[in-house]
Amino acid sequence: RLTTESRNLEELDREREERNYFQLERDKIHTFWEITKRQLEESKSELRNRDREIEEAGERHQEEIKVYKQKMKHLLYEHQNNISELKAEGVISTKLLQSEHAGSENELRTGMQALKVDAKKQELSNETAIKELKLKHEEELTKITDSFESQVREIKAIYTREMDCLREKQEKLKKTEISDIENRMNSQITTLIKKHNKAFSDMEAYFSNSTQESESTYKTLKKQLERDMSKVMHENKRLIEPLQKAQREVPELQKQLVNFEKDKDLLTSKTHLKFKEKEMEDLKWEHEVLQQMFSKIQLERDELHKKFTQAVLKVQQKSGFKSLLLERKLGALTDTLEKKEAQLYAVLSASNMDQTALAGVTDKLEEVLDSKNISIQDLQHELARVCKAHDDLLQTYEVKLRAFGIPVEELGFKPLQSSLAGRTLGPGPAGLLSATK
Repeated sequence: RLTTESRNLEELDREREERNYFQLERDKIHTFWEITKRQLEESKSELRNRDREIEEAGERHQEEIKVYKQKMKHLLYEHQNNISELKAEGVISTKLLQSEHAGSENELRTGMQALKVDAKKQELSNETAIKELKLKHEEELTKITDSFESQVREIKAIYTREMDCLREKQEKLKKTEISDIENRMNSQITTLIKKHNKAFSDMEAYFSNSTQESESTYKTLKKQLERDMSKVMHENKRLIEPLQKAQREVPELQKQLVNFEKDKDLLTSKTHLKFKEKEMEDLKWEHEVLQQMFSKIQLERDELHKKFTQAVLKVQQKSGFKSLLLERKLGALTDTLEKKEAQLYAVLSASNMDQTALAGVTDKLEEVLDSKNISIQDLQHELARVCKAHDDLLQTYEVKLRAFGIPVEELGFKPLQSSLAGRTLGPGPAGLLSATK
């Protein structure tokens, strides 16, 4: 029982200690919470003050920007006025210069014509004078060269003699000057040594006196320095406050300067952008005009190409059809002629006609054959003329195609070159074509 009571007492003491400990911790936390709460309120108030200062600074900045913008507007207005005045003055001055230039140009033209006439006369007179002067100049030149060569020889001899004399004199002068310089240097060295020794002794005496004087002056200077230091410290304290204020204002002024530079650059970039946009619009308009012209020309080209192909096909069909008809007609006539000849010879050989009747029949037959041969030749000539006209037309169309820049391969078909079997075509009279065997 005692053990349980003692244990309970120990637990009670331990619980009390823990309670006291936790209560202390709670008090500490509470005080810390109050301190942080107070600091939070202070920081919030400071933030509100900062926000208010930022808003005031922004308002001031906006007002300054408005002032700068107003100034820029005034400057731009003055600049535009100056430009317009300069343009007007330039136009007036150019007109005056043009009128003056026209008058002076007329005067110069008349003067030039007179000068040309005088120059022609002067040129003729100068040519004769130049010829005479050349002759005189050649004669004088020969005389001068002879005399000059003799003078050069004499001058060379005199120059060599004088040079020898000068060399001897210069060597003598050099030796005397060197000896004088050595003597002067030796005397200067001795005087310098004496001066240095005297100065050294004077310096020793001066330093011994100055050490005694420096001790007394050191004390007086120390007192004076202490007084000056107190004054300087006071003056320093007085000057630190405006310096700190100025240092605080420096970043704000730098920000304002940066913003002003940005606004200035923005204004210049806007004007440049407007100018570029105007140029872009002009280029777009020119591009649209050129595009419309190109599409119109392309449509005209396609239409011409279409008409050309249709015309070529039509001509080719007509000429082919006509040549085919003529060839068929020619073949039919030759066949009928051969049949008639065979029938005639068969009749003549089978019948027992007399010579006179046979001669009359043969004469009539020859006349018929001659007329048929003439018609056959005419048909052959017509066929050859049509074929040649077809070929010439194809050649002219090919030349036109090349002139318009259209290749022949774009026709979509190959033109048919007509030819007569066993015949070659050549140009006939009056542009016609003849078929030669």
